[in-house]
Amino acid sequence: MIFAPAVESEFPALVDLVNSAYRGQSSQAGWTTEADYIDGQRIDLESLEQDLAGSPNAVLLTARDEPDGPLLGCVWVEPDADVPGGDTWYLGMLTIRPDLQDRQLGRALLAHAEAHAQGRGAKRIHLGVVQLRDTLIAWYQRRGYALTGETEPFPIAERFGKPRRELWFVMLEKTL
Repeated sequence: MIFAPAVESEFPALVDLVNSAYRGQSSQAGWTTEADYIDGQRIDLESLEQDLAGSPNAVLLTARDEPDGPLLGCVWVEPDADVPGGDTWYLGMLTIRPDLQDRQLGRALLAHAEAHAQGRGAKRIHLGVVQLRDTLIAWYQRRGYALTGETEPFPIAERFGKPRRELWFVMLEKTL
C-alpha cells in the first residue's frame, strides 16, 4: 500500500469516501456503517477544509494500492493541543472503502498512522468511538487500545449528522 498526506485536489474524493463508509446506502456494504443511528453526512467539503485550516499540525493520510490509483482509505492524526507536552495525539476518521473492508486495509492504515505520529514524538494516541459500536471498539482493543473510562458527548451540530438516539463517544488510548 502507498500512504501519503492528502492534497487539496483529493478533498472532494475524500469527502465521498468518508460518507460512503459511515453513512448512506453504500455504507451497508461494510461493517463500519453508522447509518442505522445517525442520519445525514459524516463530513462535507467545507468542514474538511475548515478543520484542516484550523489544525495546522494535523494530517489526513491517504491509502492507495498504486500511486495514481483510487483512494482506498484515509485517517486523520494530529497532536492533541489540550494535552501538554505534545506526546499525545488524536486519531480519527479512520476510513476504508466499504467494499474493501475485508482486505485488512484498516490494520495497515492504522499502523501507518501510529508510526507517523510516533515519528513526530507521539507516545500515546487516543480516539473516540460511538458507544453503540461494540464491534469497532473490540477491533481497536485487539490492536492495543484500551478503554479509558472517559466519555465525550456526541456533537449536536448538523455537520456531523443527526443522531436518531442519544449518542456519546467512549474514549480509547494506546501507548506507543
